[in-house]
Amino acid sequence: MVGRGYRLVWRVLFAVALSISLPAVADEAKTTTAVFYPPLPNPVRIQHLATFSGERDVAAEKSSFASFVLGDEPSSRQLMQPYGIAMDDGRIFVADTAAPGIAIFDLARRTFSLFEGTGSGRLKKPINIRIDSDGKRYVTDTARNQVLVYDRSERFLAAFGVVGQFKPVDVAIAGDRLYVTDIEHHQVHVLDKLTGKTLFKFGKAGSSPGELFHPTNIAIGPDGDVYVVETSNYRVQRFTADGEPVKVYGGVGNAPGSFARPKGLALDREGRFYIGDAAFENVQLFDRDGKLLLYFGQPGEGIEGLNLPAGVTINYEYADLFRRYAQPGFTIEYVILVASQFGPNKVDVFGFGKMAGMNYESAAPAAGADAAR
Repeated sequence: MVGRGYRLVWRVLFAVALSISLPAVADEAKTTTAVFYPPLPNPVRIQHLATFSGERDVAAEKSSFASFVLGDEPSSRQLMQPYGIAMDDGRIFVADTAAPGIAIFDLARRTFSLFEGTGSGRLKKPINIRIDSDGKRYVTDTARNQVLVYDRSERFLAAFGVVGQFKPVDVAIAGDRLYVTDIEHHQVHVLDKLTGKTLFKFGKAGSSPGELFHPTNIAIGPDGDVYVVETSNYRVQRFTADGEPVKVYGGVGNAPGSFARPKGLALDREGRFYIGDAAFENVQLFDRDGKLLLYFGQPGEGIEGLNLPAGVTINYEYADLFRRYAQPGFTIEYVILVASQFGPNKVDVFGFGKMAGMNYESAAPAAGADAAR
């Protein structure tokens, strides 16, 4: 017993010493070679910054000596089949449909956790997550056919949706409204954010302007207009806040600017919008008029490889957390996070910006797009 006591004391003392002497953080998900779009020597606009696929990508590294002293730990937890993605409070939130739950990468505390919910708030198949300015989390669950609401402390608040009402895939927040895509009834439901009461609906099955076919992802533009990805119409459709059709972008095809299996959608503050395509396995960037500017990502298992990309989100607030990955001279304006359903890279982070010393005034967007391909 005395010997066991001494060994325990030594393990504790070594643990304390190691916590002081070992590096406090690891270089999580750090890439070794800068990848730009369009590629150099073109004036670059996007750099691949980092990849997050599991616990090891944020956890502090432990030396072999530390492992000997502190003992072995369980295998690192990994994302399984992510879809939607969001950022808040320095954390990356990923809807993992196969876990099932919301995986949380805390970049400041360097931890990985999985929120599954409990009781009436338990998740079954979370597809997308959106986070409001007050920290409330709105999660679409296609097994429950509901939008689940949690507060910043992960307490379950409400479930919106009754039997037969909708099969929600994504949700967008605009003021006191929630815009919910209904893939089953080919509609967008507009709910009161506080009560879940339906205010109105728009869309019906079809391919004419104002009609929808398998709407999946949805986002609000800086002008308040509503952008909807129609996966089975191979396009993006723009509506006013009250559901009046404005414009249709794209169409089926295999050339740049067209779509084969569009899913993810995000808009920046200038009205440029990003569309992830699970068939092309890339993300295309368009200006507010629908002109293709460039595309990035590619199939494969390289550092920038995308495999059935689904969720796309843009974040300005926490871009500073990723600046250390940027190539010297490349200034990041915001980051684009892309979730892939399969492959080794589950969440890829790209930075949008400019490289010092390059002439962007004479850069032709179309040429940049071709070069990026």
